[in-house]
Parts: sequence; structure tokens; C-alpha cells
Amino acid sequence: MDYKSEYERKFVSADEAVKVVKSGDVVHYGEFMMTSHVLDAALAKRKDELEGVNIRTVTCPFPPQTVVNDPERKHFIYNDWHFSGASRKLHDKNMCNYIPLTYHEGPSFYDRGWVPVDVALIKVTPLDQNGFVNLGTSNSITHAFCDAAKIVIAEVNESVPRCLGGSRETLHVSEIDYFVQGDNRPLIQLPETPISDVDKTIAATILGQIEDGACLQLGIGAMPNAVGAMIAQSDLKDLGVHTEMLVDSFVDMYEAGRITGLRKQLDKGKMVYTFAMGTKKLYDFLDNNPSCASYPVDYTNDPDIICQNDKMMCINNAIEVDLYGQVASESSGIRQISGTGGQLDFIYGSYKSKGGKGLICLTSTFIDSEGKMQSRIKPMLTPGAIVTVPRSINYCVVTEYGIAMLKSKSTWQRAEALINIAHPDLRDELIKEADANKIWIRSNKIS
Repeated sequence: MDYKSEYERKFVSADEAVKVVKSGDVVHYGEFMMTSHVLDAALAKRKDELEGVNIRTVTCPFPPQTVVNDPERKHFIYNDWHFSGASRKLHDKNMCNYIPLTYHEGPSFYDRGWVPVDVALIKVTPLDQNGFVNLGTSNSITHAFCDAAKIVIAEVNESVPRCLGGSRETLHVSEIDYFVQGDNRPLIQLPETPISDVDKTIAATILGQIEDGACLQLGIGAMPNAVGAMIAQSDLKDLGVHTEMLVDSFVDMYEAGRITGLRKQLDKGKMVYTFAMGTKKLYDFLDNNPSCASYPVDYTNDPDIICQNDKMMCINNAIEVDLYGQVASESSGIRQISGTGGQLDFIYGSYKSKGGKGLICLTSTFIDSEGKMQSRIKPMLTPGAIVTVPRSINYCVVTEYGIAMLKSKSTWQRAEALINIAHPDLRDELIKEADANKIWIRSNKIS
């Protein structure tokens, strides 16, 4: 089969390709770092020709031109499954809507026909000798929405790393209707997040919970990065990786010899992930690297898959936790910050894993807009805050003051444990609130 001829025959300009979009269509953009600037810019030029085009994506790292050009949302209606900083700012201006989901269920929405897709706009590698293009750093739900789409248009970008599977990390040339030559711009890199002394203290506590042969999942942010840096400098052995997001700290741990994957029960020897975001160091590491395996999110984030690896160690951030053990990780009051993502998937999956642990991590305090110290451990969540992990599933919470184990505990035992890891200056007020809410026993002793 002459795949190259078919590939070359399907090339058109970006402006020509997006002419297939009609008013009222649902257009799905590629996710994370695989969102196409080129196709977005071409579609934005058609603003005055179109009305009511619904755009969906997952964590677009930049404000799409289609949205910026249409603040009144007459022409393009933008939706995001998980907010980036760019989406958050657009949402604050009522220019973006959040789509709630538990991440591992995402592909099923398309399989069940709940999310129709008229046009998919993605970014891929050049064609290989077998007639396939690679989906790069975002496997996630890409194959699912491309399978559902009536038309698939792919920007070809030579800067995209060829990320090996796993499963469903490629599309065949026959599955794509049009190709567009991109500008080969490098993938967007995440800025380095400063690691504070408090982050390091929490990371040191977490490190004490990790055993040789544990299988790691790290969330995004300074604290998980601090954990990764400490693991790289530790004497831990034969760690495995089964994570949603692959970040630079996994490269550090691998190159330090801490990660081998040899004790994994599933995907032995492979660093399993569904998307990657980081720096050029990470993208270069991923390119044609057989130690890494890209999978769709309904595999990586399925709790019944996660639990098949023993000693599953999941480390995730939160915004606030209440005295009942409810975790808010995606909103600050009514303001949507990010999304549920895979936090619930991994906290539950790790509990089902033999020897597994799911850790919710946060600094005990923050400074508000008036310069006053406030507790992140609260009597009740801020009104309007979304519960990401319910109290019945939460395993434990970690701050710079220690660990609060919550599983199997009563409401008053939870309150006591959480107050014990709150900032010492704010504990008395939390005790008063717990007493008022009838979840405090006066004989309790706070250490």
C-alpha cells in the first residue's frame, strides 16, 4: 500500500481545511500541548461566517484565537473539560464553560453518542513508514473523539515527539481526512514552579510513606515536583510509574536509577501515562522511548486498572479540606480553578491496590488578599466549593504538620486528626467550630 501518496494527496492549506466547519457544528480541539495553533487561527478568520460553533477541548494551554476574537460568544462557544490558567481567565470573563467529568469516563461519552463531534482538529507527527501518525504527548481521549468525528483534520508538526504505546497512540492515514503542514513550532513548555520550604517539608513526610517497589502517580504542582526531586536523591529502588500526567520529575527519577518498573504487576518495566506536560527535557525523553507507554485515559485512570499494581502511591494537591474530610481540589468557592481530572480515580484506585496509599497534600495556610493568614483546613468548605474527593473515599491528608489518617474514622476522629495537622495558631478556632457543628468531643486532646 502506498501510504505516502495517500498522505500527500490529503494535504491542503489550513484555511482550506477549516472550510468544512458549519454554523452549529461541534468542533473538538486536540488536548493539552497538542492543541493546534495553526488550525485555531484559521478557524478564527471565519468568525463572521459562522454562528453557534461549539468548541470543546481539554486543558488548552493558550487562549484560543477563536475565543479571543469573539468575546460575546455569538460565533464560537468554548468549553473545557479541565481548566488551564488560560481557560480559567476566560471563564472569569464568561467566555468559557467547564464540563464536569471523572476523567477515566471521558472516552465513554463519545462511545455512547453523548458528545457528537462534527470536526476534530488535532496535531500529530509526520507519517511513519507504516502509514501512521503519532498523537504525541496527549493520548487521553483523542482517539475517542476522532473516532466519533465526521471529519478529522490534522496539523503535522515535526516538533511533536513520537510517544510510543501503550495503546491507541496513533492514527492511520486512512482515518484522517485532511492534513495541514504546521509551522513546526516547539511544544509549549510549563514554567518551572518554585518549591517552597513548606513544600519540601511536606515532601519529606510523603517520602517516608514510599517503599521500594512502589508504583507512583504524581499530580501537577510544586509539591509533587518536590517529592520527585527527593526521590531522585533517595536510595529507593525499583519504583514503577502508572500516572495520568508525566512530568519532568519522572525523568529525574528515571535517570537517577530509582525507576525500573520491574516490580509492577501490570505493564512491567513501562512508565505508563495518558498525557505529558513539562519542559523540552521531558519531550526529548519521550521521543521514541520504549520505557514509556502512552495509553488512553480510560485505561490509565480506571480504578480497576490502577489497583492491579501493588503499593500504588498517589500524591495529589488540594485547595482546601474540611473537618469532615471532604476535599476541594478544583474550585475556590464558586470559581472554577481546574477540574476533577484523575484525582478521584487515583485516590480510589490506590485504596484498592494491595499496600496502596492515596495522599491529599496541601499547605496548612494561605495568605488572603488582605494579607491575613487563613487555614486551608476549614470547618466546612467555602460556600460553593466543589467536592473533588468525598469524605467516604479520602484516605489521608498531609500538611507540613504531619499526616491525618481518615479511613475508617468517625467524624469526631477525623476532626481531631485534621486539626492536629492544621496551623497551631488556628487550631483553637477550628475546635470551636467543630464543637458547634457537633463533631467534637470535649475530652479530645490535640497534640
